[in-house]
Amino acid sequence: MTSPLTTPADPSSAVRWTPRLWGTLLVLCAAMFLDALDVSMVGVALPSIGSDLGLSTSTLQWIVSGYILGYGGLLLLGGRTADLLGRRQVFLIALGVFALASLLGGLVDSGPLLIASRFIKGLSAAFTAPAGLSIITTTFPEGPLRNRALSIYTTCAATGFSMGLVLSGLLTEASWRLTMLLPAPIALIALVAGLKLLPRSAREKDHNGYDIPGAVLGTASMLLLVFTVVQAPEVGWTSARTLLSFLAVAVLLTVFVLVERRSPGPLIRLGVLRSGIQIRAQLGAMFFFGSYIGFQFLVTLYMQSLLGWSALHTALAFLPAGALVALSATKMGSIVDRFGTQRLLPVGFGLMVIGYALFLQVDLDPVYAAVILPSMLLIGAACALVFPSLNIQATNGVDDHEQGMVSGLLNTSVQVGGAIFLAIVTAVVTAGAPENASPQAVLDSYRPGLVVVTAVAAAGLLITLTGLRSSRRPRQSVVVARSTTQEEETERVPVRD
Repeated sequence: MTSPLTTPADPSSAVRWTPRLWGTLLVLCAAMFLDALDVSMVGVALPSIGSDLGLSTSTLQWIVSGYILGYGGLLLLGGRTADLLGRRQVFLIALGVFALASLLGGLVDSGPLLIASRFIKGLSAAFTAPAGLSIITTTFPEGPLRNRALSIYTTCAATGFSMGLVLSGLLTEASWRLTMLLPAPIALIALVAGLKLLPRSAREKDHNGYDIPGAVLGTASMLLLVFTVVQAPEVGWTSARTLLSFLAVAVLLTVFVLVERRSPGPLIRLGVLRSGIQIRAQLGAMFFFGSYIGFQFLVTLYMQSLLGWSALHTALAFLPAGALVALSATKMGSIVDRFGTQRLLPVGFGLMVIGYALFLQVDLDPVYAAVILPSMLLIGAACALVFPSLNIQATNGVDDHEQGMVSGLLNTSVQVGGAIFLAIVTAVVTAGAPENASPQAVLDSYRPGLVVVTAVAAAGLLITLTGLRSSRRPRQSVVVARSTTQEEETERVPVRD
């Protein structure tokens, strides 16, 4: 059954959650928490890893990029696999692989093995993320209950990222291996709890076969795209290698679209993108995460390289944003119910633009309370509004048997956006950085990157503002693509979100 795009709040929706339901959500939140924790912890540990294992800067980059490559490259496949083979089974198997890869990463003594463990962790996260999100959207009915669950779920990502920054600063003082090993016991506990608590999901039976060509083409195109973007700042954006790689990506994506249009059981049913609401959610995810990851990269360089702050000091500077997101977790569901995602998204992006623009005023002797803290609070408020709203908007109005597909598509948009815009910001900063520059000259080279970050968020604001037109209209029916395998079928659903 296709759900309406928004279900208004009503008294009947205030159903009391059972302990088992809470347990299910906590298991899924633990996996999301681990994904974000793992991403943020490794960055602070890189200098210690390089010193201990004798790795060059270019090799160290692949400890981060290896995870991104596995995660961003296989999300589409991970989402559809969850639909076809069963969400519970895929989630638990991938979570077990994540735990083993974490254990391996903390015990290895060579750079290539560490990079391989990071790739495997990213690969496993590419299956847990869409499977976990689709378990939520198929367990909690669309409307206030799902909105509340998704707001708590997405908040765990921000909390994990913030805690990862702090924990990494503490653990790295003892050993960088602890930062690699920490996720393993947490993942094992979540795995044991998940075996008991997660609802069983049947495999999709009437799926018109497996789209093997689409899976190969989709995975290859995403892997090559992420690889090309990650390497472009190092080898050059206009180098023959980069240009040929982008050309190969374009060819692969073109063939992928042609295959998906003809496949009876596509990896991605292209008709789902006929909805303007869905398109805005996917583009919004790209610009949201792309701007934030670029901002976090530049601010970390600014605080540690120019101001001389320690890793822990830097992590604590980011903490107010994460704390604000965590504190708003239980309230965001009711806020979405009242105002709708199409109204909240422009507000969130607007706060993000203001926060980034305010940070442009920093200098070599900043007053934390006057510039940095207000920026962090504005960005934290923006994340609290935008991230849950994007997840709710993307998954509403989609049939249960396609929730994994849409979840994989949303997570792909997040990761690809982060990889692309981080590479662009890095290229802009590198191009403007003179050799043997003074601290002021280095700071001046960071400012164009901050301008790019602000512009990316502003583009996201413009995209989400286009959704206000439909949200201001009286409630009426519009035609959106129905979540079935027949592209020509449509269904009239009410528009509020």
